[in-house]
Amino acid sequence: MLEVKNLSFVVNADGVEKQIIKNVSFTIEKEKLVCITGPNGGGKSTLARLIAGIEKPTSGKIILNGVDITDKTITERAKLGIGFAFQQPVRFKGLQVFDLIKLAKGDDINVAKACEYLSAVGLCARDYIDREVNNSLSGGELKRIEIATLLAKGSILSIFDEPEAGIDLWSFQNLIQVFKNMRSNIKDSSILIISHQERILNIADELIVIRDGEIVELGKRDTVLPKLIGASAPVNACSKLV
Repeated sequence: MLEVKNLSFVVNADGVEKQIIKNVSFTIEKEKLVCITGPNGGGKSTLARLIAGIEKPTSGKIILNGVDITDKTITERAKLGIGFAFQQPVRFKGLQVFDLIKLAKGDDINVAKACEYLSAVGLCARDYIDREVNNSLSGGELKRIEIATLLAKGSILSIFDEPEAGIDLWSFQNLIQVFKNMRSNIKDSSILIISHQERILNIADELIVIRDGEIVELGKRDTVLPKLIGASAPVNACSKLV
């Protein structure tokens, strides 16, 4: 379980302080898929980076399964079970997909086991296991390989920062299915997705809406989502938040 308590984040730009996250509190229970949504620039990705340890909060606490991780580094948090998928997955020239999955797993797994993780994200393992993690891979392929590494790692909290960014429609459809499969097989862990895409929000258990660094709505998907999209034809969720 993740507990975020009174979290704030202030940056100093040219001598002027700006509060990006303002006294935010929420809880993500085990075996839940939670989406954080809201307008661009509202603080969604910053909040994800604070939880992962990429940024350090100005005040407040972050607690994972009863352990205060507020002052722990990104490496320490990863060892405790937090996995983070970037908007733009990192490419590693000279590193093969198999090597990346083995590093994520943290032990000496064989090719057959690594292929299971690739298959779980909808990739034909024999076509990818020996590929380099470089520019020859599309954005959608990189996204799914990154998810495979999180599956291999066995994260107790997997964070995805706008996974739809930079991928085509076909890859996006596949990505939705991958998240549905992850949600169906979730056990003793949680998933946090930063997104404003209605199809992703629609598979969440709970939604957190953040605007101008503050939570403006929080609750079960069936309660919050209708408020975002209205009673008429589907629209981009963010249009209801601006």
